[in-house]
Amino acid sequence: MKRECGMLLPVASLPSRYGIGAFSKEAYEFVDTLKEAGQSVWQILPLGPTGFGDSPYQAFSAFAGNPYFIDLEELIHEGLLTAEECDRVDFGDRLEEIDYHKLYKGRFGLLRLAYERWKAGRSLEEIHRLAETRLMADTREYCFYMALKDHFQSKSWNLWEEEARLRRPEALERYRQLLSDERGFYEFQQMKFEEQWEKLKTYANGQGIRIIGDIPIYVAFDGADSWSHPEMFQFDEENLPKAVAGCPPDAFSATGQLWGNPLYDWEYHRRTGYQWWMERMAYSFRMYDVVRVDHFRGFDEYYSIPYGDRTAEKGHWEKGPGLEIFNRMKEYFGGKELPIIAEDLGFLTTSVLELLRDCGFPGMKVLEFAFDSSENSSYLTHKYSPNCVVYTGTHDNDTAAGWFASLDQREHDFVCEYMGGEYTPGKELHWDLIRLALSSVARLAVIPVQDYLGLGSEARINEPSTLGKNWKWRLLPGQLDRETIKRCRRMAWIYGRTGR
Repeated sequence: MKRECGMLLPVASLPSRYGIGAFSKEAYEFVDTLKEAGQSVWQILPLGPTGFGDSPYQAFSAFAGNPYFIDLEELIHEGLLTAEECDRVDFGDRLEEIDYHKLYKGRFGLLRLAYERWKAGRSLEEIHRLAETRLMADTREYCFYMALKDHFQSKSWNLWEEEARLRRPEALERYRQLLSDERGFYEFQQMKFEEQWEKLKTYANGQGIRIIGDIPIYVAFDGADSWSHPEMFQFDEENLPKAVAGCPPDAFSATGQLWGNPLYDWEYHRRTGYQWWMERMAYSFRMYDVVRVDHFRGFDEYYSIPYGDRTAEKGHWEKGPGLEIFNRMKEYFGGKELPIIAEDLGFLTTSVLELLRDCGFPGMKVLEFAFDSSENSSYLTHKYSPNCVVYTGTHDNDTAAGWFASLDQREHDFVCEYMGGEYTPGKELHWDLIRLALSSVARLAVIPVQDYLGLGSEARINEPSTLGKNWKWRLLPGQLDRETIKRCRRMAWIYGRTGR
């Protein structure tokens, strides 16, 4: 069985002169770095268009791409923008952070300018016909949704006029005509996004690098999916949720987690042969080589919280579709082994473990979870089977260095004893954790770039408890230096995860 390793780095965290990582030359250079470092996988976060709060897990559509990732330099090369126009935009002055407020103000103005030049000589009818040949129907519906959202001053669809909110057919046709140009603007963005992403992914695959993508189990309420397909969700006659998603109270949160996503009407999906899910997975398999499915437990059981509650305390568990949806998926995709990684972190019931076993998908192991007070965690490497993916940490965790610095003395000692040594100040413990991951029997080891660099808590991707500091960290140009790349390659070779 082939053993591999890779790196976790969101596209947004790539270096860039234009405020956020994109499908630019820096992305191609990172692919080259992965190959040189003996890696075979690049894991990213969801690529969907982010809504308020900028979380990649709350996208405006499950079938669209984030226009922030469109490479402006490519648009300059195509003659749709000039370097001077791009340089005049203020994207912020901190290269290590994304300034989303400035990005939102500046990026769409440039994309609008590029669209106006691109559409010269084309009729709107021609643009829509071109979009029909290049984009999925759900992607085009996202474009219509965003045009409507702009028309209604960026409000969530539940605050639109009733005829648009409830999708009255005659009103929708009127709005399609009224907002034809705005639809074209969003169709232009999606065509450029898919064109550039396909080119980057093809290059990565040609270099022997597979892309692991990521899809949330739920979609956002303020999004095209819930507006376009209200029948798929647990909505009332006014298309408002009866209940929403989240997690129950636990040791980390006394009131639980109130995510607010609409819950699926699984009986409807069952009657339709899970067709929407088949189309979603077809889109995902086209975008990525492997798909990490977030919150896998929700397919077994999901936590239902009454709509309008301010906390998750009064929620309860309901049964999900279970193995049936994955059997249907396997049938739909020709009986092939599905390239899926199950995000199975957190408290797992017997039925979840049985579902994972029956599906055959690799689950996840996170070393930062391994060293609890029981000293008997299932995340300790000697308990792994080959069919898993091991991480030092994920986008939701502190960096390895930051995590270790937060441990008490007893936990320090346990970590160091397990790795067969004693900790002394200045020791490169992040490399010891990487070594532990790479030496395990796990088929795949994925290490966040921050951990290869030994960065502290200032470089973590997501810190939910600190409003306004999430999803902002960026890699600086040259930060992943030659010595680190050589060391990555040597360790990958030592532990049998690459050729020398």
